[in-house]
Amino acid sequence: MTSPLAPEPRRARAARAVAALMAHAVSLPRRLVLPLLALAAGVTQAAGLRMIEVPADAQGPALRGAVWTPCATPPGPVGIGPLTLEAVRNCPVQGAPLPLVIVSHGSGGTAFSHHDTAAALADAGFAVAAISHPGDNAQDLSRQGQLSAFATRPADMRRLTDYLLGAWPGHAELDPGRIGFFGFSRGGTTGLVALGAVPDFTQRPELCPAGSPIPLCTEIRNRSWPAVPAPDPRIRAAVIADPLNFFTPETLQAVKAPVQLWASALGGDGVTPGSVEALRRALPATPEWHGVPQAGHFAFLAPCPASLAERLPALCRDAPGFDRSAFHAAFHREVIAFLRQQLAPAGASGPSAR
Repeated sequence: MTSPLAPEPRRARAARAVAALMAHAVSLPRRLVLPLLALAAGVTQAAGLRMIEVPADAQGPALRGAVWTPCATPPGPVGIGPLTLEAVRNCPVQGAPLPLVIVSHGSGGTAFSHHDTAAALADAGFAVAAISHPGDNAQDLSRQGQLSAFATRPADMRRLTDYLLGAWPGHAELDPGRIGFFGFSRGGTTGLVALGAVPDFTQRPELCPAGSPIPLCTEIRNRSWPAVPAPDPRIRAAVIADPLNFFTPETLQAVKAPVQLWASALGGDGVTPGSVEALRRALPATPEWHGVPQAGHFAFLAPCPASLAERLPALCRDAPGFDRSAFHAAFHREVIAFLRQQLAPAGASGPSAR
């Protein structure tokens, strides 16, 4: 941990000066505000990137993914499969100990499905960790059609958190008292279970029409679903985007942590605007609510490079008039503000994450 008496790096000093100036920007003439905005844009941090592997144990197979952290070194291109990220490999962490956000992707996704959101959070002062859920990721769909995935996914996230706070070499860089969750689609459902919700899979009969051969539909008809793991009390807040809703007010009663809930206007992949609105009404504490006009379900995924958009148009193409990159800029601002407020250090008077 950096001593408070140690000299700040040049980039950090500049960022602090800009923050102080911007606090008074509302009272400044427009001709002075615009140069300040340009200066602020020039001192943003870069995301450090480290690959991780949680070893296999009695609770499950190995978990592979990545950790993003604040970094003062200018980023460069890093190739990850079909993606090219702007990051710095194994960059020394800035600002430790850091609040931690764990990320759960949607069905068939990967640890990098939300890489731009992870990088934005890291630039804002968070450590962010994501893994590819075994059996329900782009390379391995063996569990995608089984209800067991709804039990193993929350267990994956608990194992990820245990590893990061324990055996991971960078564990001293993390603040174990400030842990948040980000989940999309099936990952949003994962987050709700991690907060204490108990799914009742009979709540969405339209997802399993009569005679459906999908194994999980047979399991639902036979009411033979697995028990979900106990909630993880270390999670202090969650951002949940377009989740699959299998919950009722009764099965959500144990959810006590603050939730920021996002809903696409068009839905998709089993998620409907009405189902997310029903979740909003059913949660015991009113969530911070964000509806996204013109957005389809996959608008929460990172914007696609052209090569990926050609291969996966259903995931990458949005409704006419919807700008995914512009949406993500606004999305990230809201996510960062929420998590900064909810994961503020004990006794802090403001919403800072550090």
